[in-house]
Amino acid sequence: MSESFSHLDAQGNPSMVDVSQKNATERVAIAESLMFLPTIIMDQLQGGEIQTKKGPVFHTAIIAGTQAVKQTANLIPLCHPLMIEGIKIHIEPMDRSHLRIRCRVKITGKTGVEMEALTGASVAALTIYDMCKAFSHEMIIKETKLVEKTGGKRDIREGEKLG
Repeated sequence: MSESFSHLDAQGNPSMVDVSQKNATERVAIAESLMFLPTIIMDQLQGGEIQTKKGPVFHTAIIAGTQAVKQTANLIPLCHPLMIEGIKIHIEPMDRSHLRIRCRVKITGKTGVEMEALTGASVAALTIYDMCKAFSHEMIIKETKLVEKTGGKRDIREGEKLG
């Protein structure tokens, strides 16, 4: 497999990938963002939710992440606009100071949805930060990564070599 940037043409100019000759297949991507939240914020967690003057934090983050998935092509210049078939965002505490935000995106199409899943997880994390900053600015969005993708040329699962 030759390694080259898929979004550059032969002259090195930016170019959207031509997917016209690809077959439509079911494609799924799962991305996650991990966040550190200080004790003052985690102490607000009751019944699986944090309530603030702005409203329920996790519910709002799920809505924001869902909207972000649908707007990915408007944010990332060379992404294809897609007809997303499914979005599921799940937010859970990992321990007393960390949250896991997982975004699963599904489509039947000619291109993958990795960028959409990464965007959804990222914006959900940013929304949590925005809604909780009145308590503390010590939050850290630690990492956002692709956990899994299926469909297309090859499947990838966390821990497998991506090359």
